[in-house]
Amino acid sequence: MAIGDTLKITSLDEGRQLPFWRTPIALLAVMAFAMPVAFATWSALLNNFVIEVASFDGSDIGWLHTVREIPGFLAIGVIFLLLFIREQVLGLVSLILLGVATALTAQFPSLGGLLFVTLISSIGFHYYETVNQSLQLQWIEKDRAPQVLGWLLSVGSGATLLAYLLIVVTWRTYDLSYDLVYWVSGGATALLALVCFLIYPQFESPNPQRKQMVLRRRYWLYYALQFMSGARRQIFVVFAGFMMVERYGFEVHHITSLYMVTLLVNIVVAPMLGSVVARFGERLALIVEYSGLAAVFVLYAGLYIFDWGFVFAAVLYVVNHIFFALALAIKTYFQKIADPADIAPTAAVAFTINHIAAVFLPAGLGYLWLTSPTAVFVAAAAMACISLGLSCLVPRHPKEGNETVLTRGAAQHAE
Repeated sequence: MAIGDTLKITSLDEGRQLPFWRTPIALLAVMAFAMPVAFATWSALLNNFVIEVASFDGSDIGWLHTVREIPGFLAIGVIFLLLFIREQVLGLVSLILLGVATALTAQFPSLGGLLFVTLISSIGFHYYETVNQSLQLQWIEKDRAPQVLGWLLSVGSGATLLAYLLIVVTWRTYDLSYDLVYWVSGGATALLALVCFLIYPQFESPNPQRKQMVLRRRYWLYYALQFMSGARRQIFVVFAGFMMVERYGFEVHHITSLYMVTLLVNIVVAPMLGSVVARFGERLALIVEYSGLAAVFVLYAGLYIFDWGFVFAAVLYVVNHIFFALALAIKTYFQKIADPADIAPTAAVAFTINHIAAVFLPAGLGYLWLTSPTAVFVAAAAMACISLGLSCLVPRHPKEGNETVLTRGAAQHAE
């Protein structure tokens, strides 16, 4: 018997008839809100904390992010855990772990200590994200998925904005410490997850999920898109914010204000992008995303050659996040081509694939950063171009049996 089976089990159809605040979509929204409270605060303070308190250089931050991505690489372990614990319970337990580890971050102001606590928080974050993606694709109807995923992105952005706003308003005014802010944000996430565990029923998806690893040849394009997405995103996550602090001297309230502008834009834009994906399809959305990201990374590289200034760098940061929001198209593409019973195990496999390059790139590029930050962003632009080529293989109307344009061409040739 899996952990959670003793709790009240409610089918999705029954769950959708409950008051809105207790529906499956409402639970996904609360979880989408809870996670960024801890993770966004950790991210906002991280670059300043490691430079001011732990005296990190580019190599150290590269190693920190490499360790942070190890649990993502091992996300396939979720499949094993699902033999003993329900997905919904696992997602909430992972949120609690993320919150507790975030609360303890400032207690370890050294490279070794931060590597340890980051590993623990990352297990919570990546296992939550793996399960959350699976639950979203199981609980949201295909015809509504792009719009609902867009709204969930907006909820997450709203939570992140709230966290950043509180930091900006209170950090200098009340001379807050890293210790206090990490305790409050991490504790809030853990508390919200515990409340969700207590007040929501266990929702039962109509399609039982396979409890073993699933690797299917027809999902190859989805795997490839996930691999390149993880490689490319890591360069931005690790080095874009670090550049703003190291090169332009951004303080905590400066970098947090930049994040706030980004989130305000995403709150408005994410639901619109969901509607765009629903109207024009995953193929066009991904082509636009990767074309834009390639251009943005080239311009990032140009900052170190032409020194266009911190305002231009900040604009690029915001634009980059807008393009990243279109990544929801990868989720809906898989939802359309997948066997419904494959969603949970494939979410775990995809997260592992997404983090293969992420485990090695931050540390390796951290050393490259010491000699040529420009080369780091050129590498990111090249990866975006590879993703662009892969996105052209996504069919206009993906479905089982029509996973890529090559599949369609082969079928027509056979006829």
